Amino acid sequence: MELNTLRNIFKNIDWILFCSVILVAFAGLITMNSFVGPSSFFERQTIWLVISTLSFFGMSLIDWGFLKNTRIIMILFAFSIGILFLLFSVGSIFRGAQSWFSFGAFSFQPTDAVKLVVILLLAKYFSRRHIEIANIRHILVSGFYVFVIFVLVFLQPDFGSAIIIFFLWLGMVLVSGISKKHLLAVFLVGLVSFGTLWFFVFQPYQKARIKTFIHPLTDIRGSGYNAYQSTIAVGSGEIVGKGIGYGTQSKLQFLPEYQTDFIFAAFAEEWGFLGVMLLFTLYGIIFWRILRISFRGGGNFEIFFGVGLCILFLVHFIIHVGMNIGLLPVTGNTLPFMSYGGSHLLAEFVGLGMLMGMRRGGRAVHKSIAENEMVGV
Repeated sequence: MELNTLRNIFKNIDWILFCSVILVAFAGLITMNSFVGPSSFFERQTIWLVISTLSFFGMSLIDWGFLKNTRIIMILFAFSIGILFLLFSVGSIFRGAQSWFSFGAFSFQPTDAVKLVVILLLAKYFSRRHIEIANIRHILVSGFYVFVIFVLVFLQPDFGSAIIIFFLWLGMVLVSGISKKHLLAVFLVGLVSFGTLWFFVFQPYQKARIKTFIHPLTDIRGSGYNAYQSTIAVGSGEIVGKGIGYGTQSKLQFLPEYQTDFIFAAFAEEWGFLGVMLLFTLYGIIFWRILRISFRGGGNFEIFFGVGLCILFLVHFIIHVGMNIGLLPVTGNTLPFMSYGGSHLLAEFVGLGMLMGMRRGGRAVHKSIAENEMVGV
């Protein structure tokens, strides 16, 4: 009986994906454990990794077909909006953003879970409108749903998460088959609006802030200090790195938030170019396996969910690495599976667990379901 139970738990798991994720998580733990002085980052992250792993296997056992019900998706959407509104009244402020619920020693950032709801919402919306997707109203309607969440996150203010939510919508819109002409028209309107604000509304000091945000290295003694120290850390790793525990930028605390926002820089300093290439290879495997599972799903909903999950991790990865090497503005985004933090780690493993649950059967087994969704039945 126990053997059958174990087989039932493990049969839907993509072990290549799971092992790659665990290796990335271990790389984060090793980097945290090499920091100077007494630190609880390693111990707490280890606990969160165990909880997240158990959640991953738990989620993989569930048949997530019930999420195709529009009523359930809208309940999740409404609940997400309610939680985000609640932050403004009882949320805790951390680094200037009121985006956390604190329960004594335990804190939780609901935005990480809300990102999964955005993926489910868009997956449901686009999976039922495949034939008529070229209509511009689908850009506007899907954009409205996401815009509501975007604004609530932006006003916390959590600009980094708001940007992630925007690119999540954009990525899923692009893969949904929506008319690129209509999408281009929407963006042209946005550019014209921004141009009008830039030339006729923004004051000189506001323009200066925007320029510094886009090019932080132009002010290395002020707002660009973090980005400057990060680029030094990455560059100083050279080919083979300084060795575990010998990263001077993080050990001497020149590199701020080295356990979260700049963990890639801390890792690159100690592991060097070769270590970075190994890390990139692991992420490449993760993205590949997610997409592979997605396109073998039972229908459009499963495909869109998997693609959305891949887009979420990919955007986090690009923005985090980009800001660590000075190519993108510093927005405070984490590196998936590697940065310190229980909220995002749990949400990431839950998302992968849901994908494993959707993996039950193959696309061939659910061919009839896929055909029904294609015609909007």
